[in-house]
Amino acid sequence: MKVIITGATGMVGEGVLFECLENPVIKEVLIVNRRHYDLQHPKLKELIVNDFTKLGGLENQLSGYDACFYCAGISSVGMNEEKYNHITYETTMAFAQQLVKWNPDMVFNFVSGGHTDSTEKGKIMWARIKGKTENALMKLPFKAQYNFRPGFMKPFKQQKNVKALFKPIIWIFPILLPKLSLTLKQVAQAMINAVKKGYSKQVLEIADIKILAAE
Repeated sequence: MKVIITGATGMVGEGVLFECLENPVIKEVLIVNRRHYDLQHPKLKELIVNDFTKLGGLENQLSGYDACFYCAGISSVGMNEEKYNHITYETTMAFAQQLVKWNPDMVFNFVSGGHTDSTEKGKIMWARIKGKTENALMKLPFKAQYNFRPGFMKPFKQQKNVKALFKPIIWIFPILLPKLSLTLKQVAQAMINAVKKGYSKQVLEIADIKILAAE
């Protein structure tokens, strides 16, 4: 399996990358980033793209892949709706719309968030926009498209891109609230299994991710 991963310079994308490099099912990983990620591995290739909405001329580099694990994203804290919508909805959709033209047999997995608003009408800004993004992605003609709504995610020990404020609760949260917790290994395993085996739902909550990861 050949996969594209976005967001490897963030915690989720980095964790998904680590599992893909370890997993024997994956033979090639292309990370698409805005800035360089310093890692060498026989499976790994990197493509620097400053603007995900402008992929013209990159067809050769972005074609021939079985899956995209879209882990790029940003917190909505301190951000106005227009900017968050551009990064979360417009950028994601531009990237996905171009990929599906070049890879019609691709499975596209999007990392969303718990409590995402599928109605797009709620009061919480980020939840509405995440919901709008999920809904729009599900309409694209990929081979399959899945939206992952993880809760707390415990990173791999060797990860570099873990925020300092997050580190004190890494070991405590899964013990106190196991039903709301996952490991990034589980998230990545579920993403890989979604490509290999599919799943009965396009929107996967924490319990679904755990089931799919274990298959």
